[in-house]
Amino acid sequence: MDRIPFKTVTAEFERVLKSAGLTDPKARRCGELFAENTRDGVYSHGLNRFAGFVQSIKNGKIHIDAEPECVKQLGVIEQWDGKTGIGLLNAETAMGRAIEIARQNGMGCVGLRNTNHWMRAGAYGLQAADAGCIGICWTNTTVLMPPWGSATKKIGNNPLTLCVPHQGNHVLLDMAMSQYSNGKLEVLQRRGESLPLAGGYDNNGEITTDPGAILDSKRALPIGYWKGSGLALILDLVATLISGGDSTSVIGSRSNETNVSQVFIAIDAASLSGSQIVEETVDRIVRDFQDVPPLDGVSEIRYPGQGMLATREDNLANGIPVDPDLWAEVLAL
Repeated sequence: MDRIPFKTVTAEFERVLKSAGLTDPKARRCGELFAENTRDGVYSHGLNRFAGFVQSIKNGKIHIDAEPECVKQLGVIEQWDGKTGIGLLNAETAMGRAIEIARQNGMGCVGLRNTNHWMRAGAYGLQAADAGCIGICWTNTTVLMPPWGSATKKIGNNPLTLCVPHQGNHVLLDMAMSQYSNGKLEVLQRRGESLPLAGGYDNNGEITTDPGAILDSKRALPIGYWKGSGLALILDLVATLISGGDSTSVIGSRSNETNVSQVFIAIDAASLSGSQIVEETVDRIVRDFQDVPPLDGVSEIRYPGQGMLATREDNLANGIPVDPDLWAEVLAL
């Protein structure tokens, strides 16, 4: 793997997006989001997805001139139409609006329909936490998993993020409803690595740690087995109802994943308890969580998001590790 400075990666992404027709402000912010995802170690939704994102622009799947629009307001809840625009920027706009509503009312909720892939879900949880809010967001997807007890794909892996502000070292849970996201499977397949734990079934119906076999069979394992299967369904139901958009079953009837439905919730915790009490409470809970002896072979007990912060620090200091073939693909765009 080569190590490329963060600023270089950001500049190259921005250059390519401008050449693909994005306005300067959109190319800049979209490029930054892709670069930040890569910087934080979420390569599956950063560099690894970038060329495919550009291709989606070129083939018209993503409408780069579209602007999201508020279509309904009801107290602290709003519905927005993403108009099949850029998923990353639509998501950032929606969470930004949820934060604005939360500033006025303590909580804000935005349902976003007709949008595209937002790449890394955690980016929008971090956006809320940087503003001092608890952030909750999720999306439905095309059909990617069988429901528990079946071998037929019917449900999405519907990523969910919850993020709590914590002195700049936010507690971030960012997870798909499958044991491993498709992006993670693709990364490990490219590297020729196996999963640390079983992540799905092969074409013979055998449980496996081979990411390629799971991608081929399209039988990912839900987190918590039947619990993850049920949670994926509930997330799809709630996202569809709040946004007024399409469900996984409708999205799955199309040839490409597009016009997905998302929910963004911001809670201004400081307005409920005061910012100092929030910080003290979160710090106390995190310290208690980590105050246990680790098992042999485990260096420390980490809270969700702690590993990301260490990766970010290393990548900023030493450059982002990139696959030479993928980086050459970006340079050639």
